[in-house]
Amino acid sequence: MDQQKLRSLVFEKTGVKIDIDDPVFALVALNEAVLAETVERHIALIDAASQELVQHARTAGGLGAQQAGGRKPVVLDATNEPAAAGAETPSAYAPAPASGPVRPIATQASAITPRELRLLGAAAGVAILSALLVLGGQAAFFKPGLSAEQSAALASADKLNKAIQKLDPKVREQLQTELQK
Repeated sequence: MDQQKLRSLVFEKTGVKIDIDDPVFALVALNEAVLAETVERHIALIDAASQELVQHARTAGGLGAQQAGGRKPVVLDATNEPAAAGAETPSAYAPAPASGPVRPIATQASAITPRELRLLGAAAGVAILSALLVLGGQAAFFKPGLSAEQSAALASADKLNKAIQKLDPKVREQLQTELQK
């Protein structure tokens, strides 16, 4: 635990200065101790569970008892790291050799599969039918011409235009400039 690093981190995040003798570092040390103990306990539980799983696999016939060739298998713990040389484990995990030739994993798939082409064709057909349905609905419900309100507004605009033309040219220019604002 680097106390200087923690001090600078707390200051950057909160703006609070903490001394090295501050009691908060006692809590940090306590937290580290509890966390280390908890991690060790969980690792032991995971190791026990993985060893039990290996035993079940061996009894079910999933793993061989020993590898051929007289080579001693590498013992792995729950972190998949080789166990310490002096550590004793009741059973060693040794992966079973591959049965038969190992096929390479395909790294590239074909651009478009036939199934995808069928799906794209069906989607395009549905899109075209939907567009035709919308256009047919618009054609069926379209009413040509203007509504009564629109016709009345146009007639009123024509009357106003004729009235403006009868005004004095000076007043007409003022009215035109006011209407353009």
